[in-house]
Amino acid sequence: MARAYFHIGSATAATPTAISFSSSSSLRHRKLPAAYSHCFSLTLRASTTTTPLTMSNHPTPPHPSLEVIGGARDSFLPAFKTLHLPYNPYPFIAWNRHVETIFASFFRSLPNVRFRRECLRTKDDGSVALDWVSGDRTRLPPHAPILILLPGLTGGSQDSYVRHMLVKARNKGWRVVVFNSRGCGDSPVTTPQFYSASFLGDMSEVVELVNNRYPKANLYAVGWSLGANILVRYLGQESHSSVLSGAVSLCNPFNLVIADEDFRKGFNIVYDKSLANGLCKIFKKHAPLFEEMGGEYNIPVAANAKSVREFDEALTRVSFGFKSVDDYYSNSSSSDSIKNVCIPLLCIQATNDPIAPSRGIPREDIKANSNCLLIVTPKGGHLGWVAGTEAPRGAPWTDPPVMDFLEHLEQASSSARPGGQQDSRSKTENLQHVEV
Repeated sequence: MARAYFHIGSATAATPTAISFSSSSSLRHRKLPAAYSHCFSLTLRASTTTTPLTMSNHPTPPHPSLEVIGGARDSFLPAFKTLHLPYNPYPFIAWNRHVETIFASFFRSLPNVRFRRECLRTKDDGSVALDWVSGDRTRLPPHAPILILLPGLTGGSQDSYVRHMLVKARNKGWRVVVFNSRGCGDSPVTTPQFYSASFLGDMSEVVELVNNRYPKANLYAVGWSLGANILVRYLGQESHSSVLSGAVSLCNPFNLVIADEDFRKGFNIVYDKSLANGLCKIFKKHAPLFEEMGGEYNIPVAANAKSVREFDEALTRVSFGFKSVDDYYSNSSSSDSIKNVCIPLLCIQATNDPIAPSRGIPREDIKANSNCLLIVTPKGGHLGWVAGTEAPRGAPWTDPPVMDFLEHLEQASSSARPGGQQDSRSKTENLQHVEV
């Protein structure tokens, strides 16, 4: 298969599973994909042929029930097949944001997926678990696009929203891997340090590993909630050096200071206690690692925290070197990273999200960045979006537009490569009838 090479110009900032185990490591830099931004000046060189990428200047306007804004609005709108349709929340469930959030968490169907687990030992001797779909290592071609999934706080490959997205992508011929952070999804903990909204080292190493293993494939990522915050911060840090070809952020809290304020009000206290309980369970399983830790750590509080803020004050902010929990939140918010994102980024939020407040969305920075598009739905709760053709127990409303966006980016990249369209088409057709 022919490889595409790019000239880079000046940059500007603008249910249990069956599991088996294997191991791998190392890094090799890969080609940069076609991008739709002011951050790069790209010239495709394949022999002596130059192929420019063009986009429609007359996209179909989205339905008025959706807020659709961003510097890349006109460029990306042609990618979507359903945004012209009204957002119709499912009756009796989506009338209330808390009912919708809880229903999706407890009653959404859980696709049956077999995983092959790979444990990655990080440079600081920590460990994360990568769950690949069993059999895809040999079933899929090496150039099949790859999707890295980043679940929310305490989440992992066991979560329904993760598996639905995985199945959607897998049915399109994509290779998918779930990135379970330290302690999440039964990922091992080998050092006295978990993960946080501020720490990007594990994300960098996971991307490096996947990039090195499949150098012919384009890499993409989707993150939810805290995973989305980490993903967007990673994109901002990497800026024009990112090897990802595109990314999607879903129900991102963006501004952690605002999110923390709302988290401690009204019914949100229920979510706060539930997540804190999840963090305490993970901590208690690995508490012996922390027994000899000195300094400002408060191990008893971390083991019995009644709120996420208590846990972060006792453990997280100390572990990552912040003076206080407020210092940690204010310096770990992905809202500050949007202006530095230099690859295609789709953000989808719900106006009534109780955990990721709408007022925390960095709308002005998204409007100013020619790589970013924001879709805000009138309902959805947190990780809910009980709407669309598969409601109430099937995939969330967000899955089809997410795949529209990712497929659009991949097809544009493939069409820019000699023989790329044929390669992209064949890899999907070969897997059309393989059920995950």
